[in-house]
Amino acid sequence: THDVVFTDRPKTAAGSAKRLESYEYIRREEVLALLGDLYRGGAGASRVVVLKDYLSTVSLNVITRMVMGKKYLEKEVRDEAGAVITTPDEFKWMIDELFLLNGVLNIGDSIPWLDWMDLQGYIKRMKKLSKMFDRFLEHVVDEHSERRRRQGESFVVKDMVDVLLQFASDPGLEVKLNREGVKAFTQDLIAGGTESSAVTVEWALSELLKKPEVLAKATEELDRVVGRGRWVTEKDMSSLPYVDAIVKETMRLHPVAPMLVPRLSREDTSINGYDIPAGTRVLVMVWSIGRDPELWEAPEEFMPERFFGSRLDVKGQDYELLPFGSGRRMCPGYSLGLKVIQVSLANLLHGFTWRLPDGVELSMEEIFGLSTPRKYPLEAVVEPKLPAHLYAEA
Repeated sequence: THDVVFTDRPKTAAGSAKRLESYEYIRREEVLALLGDLYRGGAGASRVVVLKDYLSTVSLNVITRMVMGKKYLEKEVRDEAGAVITTPDEFKWMIDELFLLNGVLNIGDSIPWLDWMDLQGYIKRMKKLSKMFDRFLEHVVDEHSERRRRQGESFVVKDMVDVLLQFASDPGLEVKLNREGVKAFTQDLIAGGTESSAVTVEWALSELLKKPEVLAKATEELDRVVGRGRWVTEKDMSSLPYVDAIVKETMRLHPVAPMLVPRLSREDTSINGYDIPAGTRVLVMVWSIGRDPELWEAPEEFMPERFFGSRLDVKGQDYELLPFGSGRRMCPGYSLGLKVIQVSLANLLHGFTWRLPDGVELSMEEIFGLSTPRKYPLEAVVEPKLPAHLYAEA
């Protein structure tokens, strides 16, 4: 109702559904690589695996290929003079640090006169990260701009940075996009797309390990719809309502951003009898909405069945379930995030059996910040259950 009041920047299109579909081959290749890596990394020998490591890699590879045109976890990035811009370890550290620092409660944000003291050391860390990330993004933009200049008339858009640079060079664009905007958008796409997928899939499998009967129903649906002779594709997802319900239920209980991204009121307004002055920071607590007993029956229970026969969706129209937000400031990559989460989870359930190591009781503690990952990474014994040649192809 008050969306316009609480948005502090105009909507900018960074892509389209059609372009998203054109990148399906990237998502397919990286999910297959995940399954092959998991098989070779321990599942083939029924060893314990730390799932988050694999999920973060596939998410990061999908995002960087779609956004910047290549992977950044395989080798060092160097400039034309041969100087190292970033290493795979540095790149992963930057992503982790970016998410951590975006979620911390910095005292100076709430008590401005204390800001200069940097009591928690966050400002110092932010400045270091900002310098490193800016150097990397400058290289990415330069590299894309040079390819565009070099190819001239024959230039073809390959990735999202190309799309953003095309927007930036359009003189007729109502909302101007400059170089800093291109870098900021690129950073948002990388960070937002990486953490959300990995965290959600890890929570989904955690909940399923605590509810074997739900896991059995999902496996039955996959065997019936897909069969055991191939992997699951994005086109299968519309025929897998139970897997879809598991994803929605996971997002209800474990939203990636428990308080969404902060908003700022543009003008004085009044909501439910409360006067909200212009310039007020506003947080939407979707974590609490998803556990509200007035909205949900047995809210602490993991019950995917609650979404059967329900029109509730995660697209921002149903205010009981807002994992990606709503309105003009809704997550621009929600469609991509959903696709990666659904097809990753479906294939992990389809290709492997899952159980906890002997004698292990699963903790469901979470870390509360910008995102809510598990406090302790999920460790599970994973065994392949499809024909061996499928893993060899992955």
